[in-house]
Amino acid sequence: MSSEKYKLSEIEGDLFNAPKTYSLAHCVAADLGMGAGIAAKFKQVYGSVAALRAQKIGTGGVAVLKDDQRFIYYLVTKDESWQKPTYDNLRSSLKAMQQHMLSNSVEKLAIPRIGCGIDGLEWDKVCAEINEVFYNDNVDIVVYNFVPK
Repeated sequence: MSSEKYKLSEIEGDLFNAPKTYSLAHCVAADLGMGAGIAAKFKQVYGSVAALRAQKIGTGGVAVLKDDQRFIYYLVTKDESWQKPTYDNLRSSLKAMQQHMLSNSVEKLAIPRIGCGIDGLEWDKVCAEINEVFYNDNVDIVVYNFVPK
């Protein structure tokens, strides 16, 4: 989906190979367990769990790390790692990320199919939430669909 300023596209590939000009985002629980799925890979690559915990972000918010010139967004969509997120919590987290992106002139974002792996949300509904939140913004969102080797 796209408007004059907004673009959402999907490609096949590894999110961690996204250009460094793109900020990254994924979903986590407020407990920041990150023991499985793509969250475990973010934990391995970026670490800084103590810095994330220090932000004390609750469900519906977003924790943020800075990686050189880009941001790494941790969308807090549930309280505990074992729970399932709701679309309302996802929307709240997306809006929190949107505010940070607007405040910091972030116009490029790379994401996985957020909330659709272990969390079990439906991509069509998640995509609709993303479109609704960002449609009027000047942002290019690229969804990386991981293809196992």
